[in-house]
Amino acid sequence: MNILVTGSAGQLGLEMRRVAAEQMPQHHWRFTDVAELDITDAAAVRRAADGVDAIVNCAAYTNVDQAEVDTELARRINSDAVRNLALAAAETGALLIHVSTDYVFGGTANTPYTEDSPTCPLGVYGATKLAGEQAIAAAGCRALILRTAWLWSVHGNNFVKTMQRLMSERDSLRVVIDQVGSPTFAGDLADVIGRVLALDPAEQALGIYHYTNEGVCSWYDFAMAIRELIGATRCDLQPCRSSEYPSRVTRPAYSVLDKSRIRRELGIRIPHWRSSLQRILTQNTLP
Repeated sequence: MNILVTGSAGQLGLEMRRVAAEQMPQHHWRFTDVAELDITDAAAVRRAADGVDAIVNCAAYTNVDQAEVDTELARRINSDAVRNLALAAAETGALLIHVSTDYVFGGTANTPYTEDSPTCPLGVYGATKLAGEQAIAAAGCRALILRTAWLWSVHGNNFVKTMQRLMSERDSLRVVIDQVGSPTFAGDLADVIGRVLALDPAEQALGIYHYTNEGVCSWYDFAMAIRELIGATRCDLQPCRSSEYPSRVTRPAYSVLDKSRIRRELGIRIPHWRSSLQRILTQNTLP
């Protein structure tokens, strides 16, 4: 099988490299980032899709605040580029696996969002990611959309690495307690994508699925778990409200995604966010 991965220099893309090397070395992988493939260039995408059986799109504009300023760039990456990939997949018959976000929802619910829950993005980032989903539907290609939330890994910039650094530098930190969700280890998400790719085409899941790690917490709870695991007890953590950190965009207060469908249809066991956090933080010191 020939597999094209876009955004391969990001958190999820780097974990897909691990999946390729450790779990699926028998397949032919082409890993690209913007230097190798500009996915906003429709002609370049179509050429790259020649002879490809599957496309895994890990590329995204994810700076939620800056998206309110760089509206055009966010739209090009999160919507237009996704349309290019979907149209190429439709033309070649390739499977498109695309990663979306909890930000397509408004965050006002009090029970987990299902795949069929009404969407209501609060800002440019969520709106452009939703437009990407809609572009896939319009293209009519074979596609699996994985909505996820609160992604972290040993790579790049993310909450876990930021907290680890700040806890080593400061005596006290204030962390938001009124935003609730489910942290997701990028390695676990990559494993799920690998599992989908390994299925017979007739058995591959299509449509929209939700995937995060199990469990629910606030950012403050998440930070407390990080502090405990790295032994940064000298750093005092205090809860605060989102209003204390002015932002260009309102973040969802509730981002919990219902994972019943992916558990039922793929038969996967989803790790709890604490167990994945403990496994990674006890194995390495994040760079």
